Amino acid sequence: MGKVKKIDLLSTYQGSRFEGFFPQQWDLTRIDYCCSRNPKEVYKRESWWHEDFAPVGAESLQDFNTVMGHEIALQIKQASDEGRELVMIWSVGPMGMYRWAVEFLKRWNVDCSHVHGFNMDEWSDSEGNTLPPSDPGAFTNAMEQALYGPLGKLTVPQGQRHFATKQELPTYAEQIGNLRSKGAKFVVVYGIGWVFHIAFWEPHFAEDYADEADWMKATHRVAAKLHPLTIIQNSITSFRSRITLVPARANTIGPGLFMNADYTIGGVDGYLPSRNMIYQGQSLWVTLKYGPTMWIPSTFMPTMPGKLMFINALAGPLEAEVN
Repeated sequence: MGKVKKIDLLSTYQGSRFEGFFPQQWDLTRIDYCCSRNPKEVYKRESWWHEDFAPVGAESLQDFNTVMGHEIALQIKQASDEGRELVMIWSVGPMGMYRWAVEFLKRWNVDCSHVHGFNMDEWSDSEGNTLPPSDPGAFTNAMEQALYGPLGKLTVPQGQRHFATKQELPTYAEQIGNLRSKGAKFVVVYGIGWVFHIAFWEPHFAEDYADEADWMKATHRVAAKLHPLTIIQNSITSFRSRITLVPARANTIGPGLFMNADYTIGGVDGYLPSRNMIYQGQSLWVTLKYGPTMWIPSTFMPTMPGKLMFINALAGPLEAEVN
């Protein structure tokens, strides 16, 4: 008998419904190679990594939340100790780290009056109108419940909490620029999507820019059209599988903001230990190993100072296991 032909996405892609689904510029063979690496190689430094960037593994979700929360709290404390204003761009996803950020800040008795918080994105309609702040799916509500409220008397002042509405998002760049001109430190907290987005800055947005330099100037989008995989991912993580609840558009910051941070704090936590199911292993490996390209936004994050936290199981091996 001859050698059995491998049957996978790469060998069945042509003529399938997946044609045209991913950005044409994605090298699926390269993505597959990134995900086939030995788990120990997740820490192997690549030539494009910033000297002050490092992946940080955690054994469990609880450990992940604690480590990431500590990193956020430490940045806030250090800025306070230095007498500096601090710009924090917040991610809503992951979320569990905010509980621990609050815990550390309360234990250290750190007043957050020097913090200026900017939510990186928010669901919207086709005109950029966003959910009411009290809506359970609104990122405004999520941050109030997870961080601003629990901080109590130590919290960020009301006037220094900024949300990605169509009125305020376009002013982010100027506001942050003014704060940095006065010495503020700029920190971005981020998660990574199935399509490797940062905030809701999707890979297909690259189609609209002449080159990488042009792409890097984009500070935001209002009513951005999201990739179908982003909708599906959020139906699982935030909407209890009810895909009809997930908006197809969002307001989001762009690389003109997140690529200018002084420091970054990233997190990848897509692991369900109860069924040994991994849904963000590929997000981790491609971010770390593919190499920077505007067609895969998260690949730029290792080029910046910071830490990327992940649950150890996401390093794999990423092999088939039927659940």
